[in-house]
Amino acid sequence: MEARKNEKNEAKGKGGNKALQVDRPEIMPQAERIPNFSALPQAVKRRVYALKRLQVQSAHIEAKFYEEVHELERKYAGLYQPIFDKRREVVSGAVEPTDEECEWHSEGEEEDLAEDLKKKAALEEKKEDAAPAEDPKGIPEFWLTIFKHVDMLGEMLQEHDEPILKHLQDITVTFSEPGQPMSFTLEFHFEPNSFFSNTVLTKMYKMKSEPDSADPFSFEGPEIVDCEGCKIDWQKGKDVTVKTIKKKQKHKGRGTVRTITKEVPQDSFFNFFNPAKASPDGMDEDLDFTLATDFEIGHFFRERIIPRAVLYFTGEALEDDESFEEEDLEEGEEEDLDEEGEEEDEGDLDLTKEPQPAECKQQ
Repeated sequence: MEARKNEKNEAKGKGGNKALQVDRPEIMPQAERIPNFSALPQAVKRRVYALKRLQVQSAHIEAKFYEEVHELERKYAGLYQPIFDKRREVVSGAVEPTDEECEWHSEGEEEDLAEDLKKKAALEEKKEDAAPAEDPKGIPEFWLTIFKHVDMLGEMLQEHDEPILKHLQDITVTFSEPGQPMSFTLEFHFEPNSFFSNTVLTKMYKMKSEPDSADPFSFEGPEIVDCEGCKIDWQKGKDVTVKTIKKKQKHKGRGTVRTITKEVPQDSFFNFFNPAKASPDGMDEDLDFTLATDFEIGHFFRERIIPRAVLYFTGEALEDDESFEEEDLEEGEEEDLDEEGEEEDEGDLDLTKEPQPAECKQQ
């Protein structure tokens, strides 16, 4: 909702997650931060402590500010909704926009196209209109195309997910009501399909907007602290989050061999709706990284994909995002991702994959 130019700062503030703030300065021991603090006169120290108390008060006021921002977002979500409803109708083909609604002037295209070429293009367009050509309904594969354009989403996308996402008609966000704990919910709306009976899949992100009593100076705005998915009611044999494998077992005594089949998890975008839960002690670094990534994706859907969907469909919104990704990605993170990929490949060597029939049907 906020018109911020720096999307990195946006991710750290409204709806952001502190685990993602890789550019925050490392906390140093007090002696290193203020080498001369102990040498200050006692009267000056007292005044510094007073300033710290004022800083804590400021953090609590900032928390109230973000609570009101959340309420403002909820209010304006209602104003945006008719526009998003119209977008959904056009994408799905439920409504055909008028000629006036389709008028769009692009300076770049007009400059590059000479007058004679424009006339030729107009003649060709008339011929195409006269010819009995198939007119696709709405904008086919609108959301699937967006997934493929955005690296963050493309990494989650598997080939067996694509036939399902062709049925995705809309993605919306709703905000918690006044008086309720701060949260937002992503809603993925599907047309009837042969993969699952759900018409809407949801993912709720719970947020906290108050300074930590143990570390009040770290407060930089709301942070996502947890998320909840939903149960997908898969049709028989259509669950793309698992795969069926065959394994041969040899009897130690008789030497006979038998073949067994079992289901094992596999990568899929639809694992997004079955998120991991934070460990109670908070000591699992791999799990923390998984959750931080999940929170980042949820925030990206809310702040970028949903309000600017058409620009991700055309690719116009990608340039800024790519520049931010290049700036944020560290060499160590690249190496970690490569290592994880290698481990995955090694794990697959022990499994005998069963050929998958068309439309991702599972055995």
